[in-house]
Amino acid sequence: MSVGFEVTARGGAARRGRLTTAHGPLDTPAFMPVGTAATVKGVQPEQVKALGAQMVLANTYHLMLRPTAEVVDKLGGLHRFMQWPGPILTDSGGFQVMSLAKLRKLEESGVTFKSHVDGTEHRLTPERAVEIQDLLDSTITMVLDECTAWPATQAEAASSMELSMRWAARCRDAFRQREGYGLFGIVQGSVYPDLRERSARALIDIGFDGYAVGGLAVGEPHQEMLQILETTVPQLPEDRPRYLMGVGKPQDIVEAVWRGVDMFDCVLPTRCGRTGLAFVRRGKVVMKNARHREDPRPLDETCACPACAGGFSRGYLHHLFRTEEMLGPILMTLHNLTHYQTLMAELRAAIEADCLEEYRAWFQAEQAKGDIPPL
Repeated sequence: MSVGFEVTARGGAARRGRLTTAHGPLDTPAFMPVGTAATVKGVQPEQVKALGAQMVLANTYHLMLRPTAEVVDKLGGLHRFMQWPGPILTDSGGFQVMSLAKLRKLEESGVTFKSHVDGTEHRLTPERAVEIQDLLDSTITMVLDECTAWPATQAEAASSMELSMRWAARCRDAFRQREGYGLFGIVQGSVYPDLRERSARALIDIGFDGYAVGGLAVGEPHQEMLQILETTVPQLPEDRPRYLMGVGKPQDIVEAVWRGVDMFDCVLPTRCGRTGLAFVRRGKVVMKNARHREDPRPLDETCACPACAGGFSRGYLHHLFRTEEMLGPILMTLHNLTHYQTLMAELRAAIEADCLEEYRAWFQAEQAKGDIPPL
């Protein structure tokens, strides 16, 4: 038996559900903090769990380079290696096929990378990508795909998507079935609805435990992303989880949940936290701005994170970033991760209460207010 998925409530196209895995459950809609190199940067695993996260994401490409999948396997698998007992989803390296285009050679058989670390060559085929994720003991394995760059002509997007579908079939053949473990396919096709439909049909014919939508939030206009979700998500199986890869901003998540997406990941809350950008109920706050220098108020009075509930003022956080003290990025990362997990809990509650439409309108109104006025 693979992973299980049950939809427990609906609100329009939105779903409230639960994914059951070998390493514990995931209540959906869910946001997975990104731990690319087997760590959510700057925070301890027990802190990530305490903030409400149930599943985290790690990256096949980066762990293939350092410390290697074989070393992780020798040290007990990724869960023991990073001290995260819960479910882990691993990205296959498909995003790096796009983001490291100048360092790779793409062929039908797979992709050869020149390491961005030391220039050494590494070969990643669909079969090897699945093998690496098996060695890592990933709860959810992602197929190797080519994340199509934007902009792309329809012909370019079609060729890229078709390659990804051939690779997906090879990943399915290579995947070792285990109880509580799953393999997800990835829909590609850029901003072309007909290609997205063809991709979804091809993946359903192969058969996967879950279905991801990839190749979005890579530069295309926001409205085009939403339109692609509106045409793509309804074509995916009702009884399987739907995962929007690499998205995103809180408002993007609300809109995608509204359109039927169940799972999300993004580096934004952690990356922005490290640079002093906070996500709050009323939008965003840049902590390095001088207006916060003498502000005694918390970052967000509605937030229960260690920064806001712990008594740290905006003035103190501003000081930490101005003096480049490491506590600043740590507190801001904890805040942003809390903000995202609170958002997901509210979305789940709104779907259960059948009031998602009202919640969505309230959320948009709050975001539009902007930060509280300076003192």
